[in-house]
Amino acid sequence: MSLLNKLRCAFTLGQGLLIENKTLATTDDPISFFESWLSTAKKSGIILPESMSVSTVDHQGKPSSRMVLLKEVNQQGFVFFTNYGSRKSKELEQNPFVALLFHWNMLQRQVRIEGRIERISHEESEAYFHSRSRGSQIGAWASKQSQVLDERQTLVDSVKYYEEKFTNQTIPLPEFWGGYRVIPEKIEFWQGKADRLHDRFVYTKQDNNWEINRLNP
Repeated sequence: MSLLNKLRCAFTLGQGLLIENKTLATTDDPISFFESWLSTAKKSGIILPESMSVSTVDHQGKPSSRMVLLKEVNQQGFVFFTNYGSRKSKELEQNPFVALLFHWNMLQRQVRIEGRIERISHEESEAYFHSRSRGSQIGAWASKQSQVLDERQTLVDSVKYYEEKFTNQTIPLPEFWGGYRVIPEKIEFWQGKADRLHDRFVYTKQDNNWEINRLNP
C-alpha cells in the first residue's frame, strides 16, 4: 500500500458514511449500497477489499469459516469460485445456507450477508476459469482441495503432470471446479462511530421486497 493510500485510510478512520433516517427511506437497494461501499474500500487502498469470510455448517451443526474472494456481485447475488470437492463445498451441498462477512477495518465498516447457495451455470464457470492465469488453471487441476497431502512434492509433481498434459492446448474447465452464487436473504451494514454508538442497518428480504430497519449498536 502506498504512503498516500495509508494516509487516506488513516484520515477516513472513524468517519465513514453518515446515514440519516431521511436517507434510509430512499436507500431501498442493498446491492447497490454494497457496491458503493466496496467501491469506496477499493479506492481507499485496502489490500484485497473483495476478501470475505464464508461460513458454512456441517451435518452435525458445527460451523467453519474461511476467506475467499468475491468475484462478482449483481442483483442475483454474490459469486465466488472453488473446488466442488472442498470441505466448504461438501458442507454447502448438505446445508445450502451460508453467511458472508466483509470487514474493512480502516473504514470501520463491515457487511454481513446471510442467504442460500446455488451453483452458477457451467458456461459462467467456464468463462471465469479461462480468464484466470494459466498457472491458476493448472493449480485447479493439480490440487485435491481439502484432502490430506502427504508431502508438498506430491503437489509439485501433480502440477508438473498437468503442465505436460495440457502443453500447447487450452486447459479445460475441471468438472469438479466452479462457482457458487449466494442469494441474499439478509444484509446488514455496520459503520463504526465514536463511543461505540455505531450505525447498523439491516435489510431483510420479504417476498420480492427489502424491509429496512435500524438496529441498536
